[in-house]
Amino acid sequence: MNYSNLIKIALKALRRNKLRAFLTMLGIIIGVASVITMLAIGQGSKKSIQDQVSGMGANLIMVMPGMQFRGGVQMGNTSSQKLTLEDMEAIGKLCPSVSMVSPEVRNSGQAIYADENTPTTMYGVNNRYLDIKKLSLKSGRMFTDKEIKSAAKVCLIGKTVLENLFGKNVDPVGLTVRFNTIPMKIIGVLQSKGSNTFGQDQDDLLLAPYTTIQKRMLAVTHVQTIYASALSETKSKQAVTEIESLLRERHKLKATDEDDFDVRSQEELVSTLSSISNVLTVLLGAIAGISLLVGGIGIMNIMYVSVTERTREIGLRMSVGGRGNDIMMQFLTESMLLSIIGGLIGICLGIGASRIVALVMNWPVVVMPQAVILSFVVCTVIGIFFGWYPARKAANLDPIDALRYE
Repeated sequence: MNYSNLIKIALKALRRNKLRAFLTMLGIIIGVASVITMLAIGQGSKKSIQDQVSGMGANLIMVMPGMQFRGGVQMGNTSSQKLTLEDMEAIGKLCPSVSMVSPEVRNSGQAIYADENTPTTMYGVNNRYLDIKKLSLKSGRMFTDKEIKSAAKVCLIGKTVLENLFGKNVDPVGLTVRFNTIPMKIIGVLQSKGSNTFGQDQDDLLLAPYTTIQKRMLAVTHVQTIYASALSETKSKQAVTEIESLLRERHKLKATDEDDFDVRSQEELVSTLSSISNVLTVLLGAIAGISLLVGGIGIMNIMYVSVTERTREIGLRMSVGGRGNDIMMQFLTESMLLSIIGGLIGICLGIGASRIVALVMNWPVVVMPQAVILSFVVCTVIGIFFGWYPARKAANLDPIDALRYE
């Protein structure tokens, strides 16, 4: 029996019970659609994380003081004085793989203008900070080296703070706001960046010269964080190694001493977040894949019913010369068609559902061709696996007993 005849006979058998065939395929349809949609959401989340982290600077490196311990209790790193301006300058001069460097000190408080106020954070940085963090100006200018040296009371304002104090569509350049009790003249407005991967508002900030924060607000000489930019993304690992080696030497740490600082790169962050996203994607895919298994069991159940219903037909075919292999291939072809047709419908439904999720819920979604191909292959395998045993049972029927079956 050739394959075209097998397919024609199988399609004819399925058409005789259209509703039953559709209900049988429903498990496969839902399973495939679920797998594609879940994997699309997982891949979309992974890509979104990578894009957002890259948007903060793919070659960004952060140097933070190490955790402080007192009496065996972890006290955090915010009060550590391990990082200094001299460390920052040394990184800029002595690390060949580093292109730019900026200190950061910060102070939380209230920004006030007229009768409006909003809680926010002011970050003290130098004039390379915007390039390092991939920030840009919407209007105004960055503070100068002279303003940094004189600890000038000038600042840049983020969109969220601007709207909370002045409302929308207002250019506040030239106006003065008070941060806690200190008047700060606004010299620039930052371009909006929205929320980051962790849901933190990147526009809820003020930027000022680091000397202004150190001298006028905190009365400190150390820095809380050092931001650096590697020459390129490929140089990030080398830059991290150079910074670690330099700081260990500057802090006079012995070979057995642990680092009193922590150096992190965006590459490490992307890798960590991507691995978490991959685990979640696999978990979502596995949960959705359970419905594929249920669909396969449904196919096996219906094929058993079909073999029982058509026992006399099987006996008749065998009595006129039909071989066991022909009978087995007939029923195997039916189960494969159920699975493949259901899979194709499920693929279309899954792609459509992914698009709807992206449009209605505004979630990042990426339909991977590999997921579509894998779903189709799995459908074919399910059709063969769950259809084989009922088909084998049909092939092993005794023709005489089959003809006598009522």
